[in-house]
Amino acid sequence: MHDARRLLPQHDAKAHPVTALQSSPPKLDDWFFSIETIVRIDEEAVELQRILTEGLLFPVFQPILDFRVRAILGYESLIRGPEDSPLHRPDQLFATAARSGRALDLEHASREASLRAFAAQRLAGRLFLNVTPTCLLDSRLMNGHTRALLSELGLAANRIVLELTENERITDLPGIHEALLHYRGRGFQIAIDDLGEGFANLRMWSELRPEFVKIDKHFVHGIADDRIKFHFVRAMQDLAEIGNASLVAEGIERSEDFICVRDMGIACGQGYFIARPERQPPRQLAGRTLTALDQQSSALSHLTGGPGKLPTARTLLKPIEPVHMHASNAEVIARFEAEPELDVLPVVQGTQPVGMINRHSMIDRFARPFRKELFGRKSCELFMDHAPLVVDQHATIQELAMMLSLAPKHYLFDGFIVTGDGCYLGVGSSHDLMATITEMQISAARYANPLTQLPGNVPINEHVDRMLSSGSPFVAVYIDIDDFKPFNDTFGYRRGDDVIQLLARLLCGATDERLDFVGHIGGDDFFVIFRSADWEMRCWQLIAGFGEAVANLLGVDERLRGGYMAENRRGELSFQPLPALSIGAVRIGPGDCESHREVAAAASAAKKQAKKRAKNPASDSMGGGLFIERRSLSGGEAAVPRPRLN
Repeated sequence: MHDARRLLPQHDAKAHPVTALQSSPPKLDDWFFSIETIVRIDEEAVELQRILTEGLLFPVFQPILDFRVRAILGYESLIRGPEDSPLHRPDQLFATAARSGRALDLEHASREASLRAFAAQRLAGRLFLNVTPTCLLDSRLMNGHTRALLSELGLAANRIVLELTENERITDLPGIHEALLHYRGRGFQIAIDDLGEGFANLRMWSELRPEFVKIDKHFVHGIADDRIKFHFVRAMQDLAEIGNASLVAEGIERSEDFICVRDMGIACGQGYFIARPERQPPRQLAGRTLTALDQQSSALSHLTGGPGKLPTARTLLKPIEPVHMHASNAEVIARFEAEPELDVLPVVQGTQPVGMINRHSMIDRFARPFRKELFGRKSCELFMDHAPLVVDQHATIQELAMMLSLAPKHYLFDGFIVTGDGCYLGVGSSHDLMATITEMQISAARYANPLTQLPGNVPINEHVDRMLSSGSPFVAVYIDIDDFKPFNDTFGYRRGDDVIQLLARLLCGATDERLDFVGHIGGDDFFVIFRSADWEMRCWQLIAGFGEAVANLLGVDERLRGGYMAENRRGELSFQPLPALSIGAVRIGPGDCESHREVAAAASAAKKQAKKRAKNPASDSMGGGLFIERRSLSGGEAAVPRPRLN
């Protein structure tokens, strides 16, 4: 029986319940309400006992999409009570367990139900299990029971992600850190839930260094329309890259947010737009999800592998005939013996890939005494990797390289399975991937500017054409250094090169490498493709930063005067202003241009207008200027006031 005093109405929230009763006796209606509450809570405690005793818990699974490879990374398990029970909802279930002192019992029962259902359905990928910090330190999780259960179910520990939930105050962070070292040593991975909901999980992130970090749905819902949320998530992404963690955006419910999160470069997504939690979850992505994924953002890298080509996973696949998951181990061994060039064999269930078998690992197992007699007739799924790297055929080479760099080392030897609409197509090898990247780097170097190593004219044109063909809006920016020739003639080409390299560094710092593209046309001319929403402010900051940096290259007198004395083209000594930037910008929407030539002509015209404004004595540009073509490409101009920069 629970202490009824905790359940009686309190007239003073700050006073102890008994004190409150003594100072102000409750009314009769309050007593009846409290008794009904006590009875209800006791009934719920009895119901919880029945659920735990009879094993009536069941999980629902929600898919987690990996944007990088357009495939389901795994599933998060969410526990439910019986559908006809008052404890069906998880909030009611866990609240009752907390009041009854059965929270840990419920967690352990939930974990076992999730593992058994996940294994029974033969779901692919990883399983995300919600675990409270207190449960991590419980002896029942540390005594080998979970390891024995995984062995019984045939689940590898590296497929399990322990997702720490922040629903209680953490009082023993060193103890949790030690416990996680224990689990990591056995192959488990770690995730932190609801980043941004509180400060505690920020500390957990810095202390525990998880493999996955889930962004609270508050920051994801409406991110496509909310600039503040966008930059919050961008900051989280920067931290994730430093800590080698993959971000999971939770609560994606709109296609706009889905596309925004994907284009930001967030690794994974989860939410109703992708799939709702179900007892038997989808094994392939839904049609609307695939449609949203097909709205490809143009690749930013200039490593295109040659004019007009954009290598993807499909260019690397080899159509290896897979084996069915019910094939015997003896059949797999025979296949490896008959085809010595095979390093791996993909395993499928119907048309869906479910595993990968490594040649050397398989043969090594069967080289031991009596293994052939013991396991030869058993299904090959016994020794296959249940969580192979599965990628969509449209995944880019850069995405593949990033995935392999963050994945466990055995993926480097096994390679990856390539799918189309969730169906098996073939297998790609890490060796072929590295060879392709090397070839792309050589090609990129061939077309790079030798002074700045930025993409030259050929990759610039290719990138513009890709942007046009994708139909994505962008801003084309042409950048030129005013008064550069007098500076170069006066101080020498070496100082001139310093200025050009300085501008290249500032451009790379002023752009977002995930969204924007920087190219070097030649000499003191640069070209930028902006997709950053705040591109205009970035341009003004670039103008101000360049002016300050160039002034620092000269002496105090030149900086104070804003220039220097030098001979002009007629051989006369005259005052020369310091080099400054003129920037012409043109917004390019779907259908505005047909080729890179039209984009280049429009941007060049805008740049000329910027230079005219900079040379105009009545202009307030104070060295350098920005001209934005605000009308249609058929003509027009607009003066752009310089914003105040902090």
